[in-house]
Amino acid sequence: MEAVPDVAALRAFGPTISVGVLTADLLALGSELAVIERAGVRVVHVDVMDGCFTPTMTVGPPFVKALRTPLVKDVHLMIDEPLRTIREYVAAGADIVTVHPEACTHVHRVLQELGALPHAADPARHVIRGVALNPGTPLSVLEPLVGDLELIMLLAVNPGWGGQKFIPSTYDRIGQVKEMAARAPRPIALAVDGGVTRTTLAPSRRPASTSS
Repeated sequence: MEAVPDVAALRAFGPTISVGVLTADLLALGSELAVIERAGVRVVHVDVMDGCFTPTMTVGPPFVKALRTPLVKDVHLMIDEPLRTIREYVAAGADIVTVHPEACTHVHRVLQELGALPHAADPARHVIRGVALNPGTPLSVLEPLVGDLELIMLLAVNPGWGGQKFIPSTYDRIGQVKEMAARAPRPIALAVDGGVTRTTLAPSRRPASTSS
């Protein structure tokens, strides 16, 4: 499968699961990626952390570049001031780059910069630009940004600690973001990150797309 060309193709995948690559056995990463490919997974999620939201630090652009897979590379930058490094992640082959307004002095400038960068594999297109919100961040933050993004990610847990339960108020936030996206001037995909289980994905409450 080729990398997703645009947000319309990404939305056509949904509802789908973006599998977190950092849960894999990194010494057997190739075979682990092959397992999820055979299972029908289309998107692999890479959490990049530098200590901004948690004491944990993870991977960088070389790791993204080393992911030799036809899966869509969904790079979630949980880092301080991503404007300094987004060019490196795009050059490394990211198909989706998601940033946090909580960690950006000028989040709109970050989205503008992303929109001007050509995709590493196909200079005729661009990466999908995402904005992620922590559970306590008001959705009003998104209003000035919806014309310059293609993906909204709602965190359903507070970042940084595994094993947390899905925060129930996320369901209401999903509904509000769907209404916001319907009014936006461009198609927008919706993702939910954290606490995603079979229970929280009950048919009556299932969002458009998810990430875990």
